[in-house]
Amino acid sequence: MLHKEFSFIKANIQHLEKEDLKVSKGSVGWHLDHSLKVINSVYENIKESKPTNYEKKFNLLRLVTFTLGSFPRGKAKAPKRVLPPEIILKEAVENQLVVARKNLESINGFDDNQFFTHPLFKQLNKKQTIKFIGLHTNHHIKIMKEILK
Repeated sequence: MLHKEFSFIKANIQHLEKEDLKVSKGSVGWHLDHSLKVINSVYENIKESKPTNYEKKFNLLRLVTFTLGSFPRGKAKAPKRVLPPEIILKEAVENQLVVARKNLESINGFDDNQFFTHPLFKQLNKKQTIKFIGLHTNHHIKIMKEILK
């Protein structure tokens, strides 16, 4: 799961400082750190969830976004807990990558109704959470690829 994405992240840790303000206010390092923080934060959320508390509800924004397979740029604001620090260290990104790989493998063993609550998409069950992580990570990889052009 996310093997290509993790390979991209690992290969581009060397470009932490690279930026292009025409593309994004964040550097490659910002997008790497943020993407990994999201994966690890979502993992902690779904791990702690109780399957009996999951309520399947229709969400139009989720349906449209998941069907299109991408997020529009610049529309959402990241919660503070997943914002990168002022100074992004190579070692910190590498460590988060190791943790993210392990966490994603662990999600497969969770109950189908364990869930992550997203501010806009609301409750996402295990399958939807995995889809969200992929969409979110790829959203930031597209931005990084533009910065690296």
